[in-house]
Amino acid sequence: MTRRARIPNLGGARAFVLHRPHQTTTALARQLAAIGLDAVECWPELPADALAADFVFFDADMGYDAQFPWRPGEAPMPLIALIGSEAPGRIEWALAQGADSHLVKPVGNSGIYTALLIARQGFEARRSLAGEVRALKARVAERQTVVRAVVALAGSGVGEERAYQQLRALAMSWQLTVEEAARKVLELEEKGGRDERPARG
Repeated sequence: MTRRARIPNLGGARAFVLHRPHQTTTALARQLAAIGLDAVECWPELPADALAADFVFFDADMGYDAQFPWRPGEAPMPLIALIGSEAPGRIEWALAQGADSHLVKPVGNSGIYTALLIARQGFEARRSLAGEVRALKARVAERQTVVRAVVALAGSGVGEERAYQQLRALAMSWQLTVEEAARKVLELEEKGGRDERPARG
């Protein structure tokens, strides 16, 4: 039996609504207030304090990249697209922004709470996945560094296995991890300063 996710309390959260003055923004602000969120309406750009927002709603029909103080797909909070036109280009643009959820205009009295919860969960999942990808890339880069260091140590004719053992010995003597020792070996190779390394034998 899978464990169900706990529904978060959204009371006190702050949402920016990036949309021209319209009945959509009026209805949205009213519903957000009923849920317990503080809504801030703005147009045509997000103010600097929007970087601390909990949510951003944006107009998918008339929006453009320069409205946001971040690169497309790199919003630091959940994004919810307000969609009136289903023109493929507009949908594609909203997706490129990294919309985590959406509402169809005109906004009514239902669907907003659901959109907020889906956006929050989607954003957290995306952020977690991005963190895992960064960690995996870092691990791959560290392994490549170790391989390069082993190749450098094996340059004078010792085998790769012996070179790896030497790298581990260096790490112990320098009181570093193997990865840190590998970076140091490569730095010494670049500087031509090999006298810090014990003799190969």
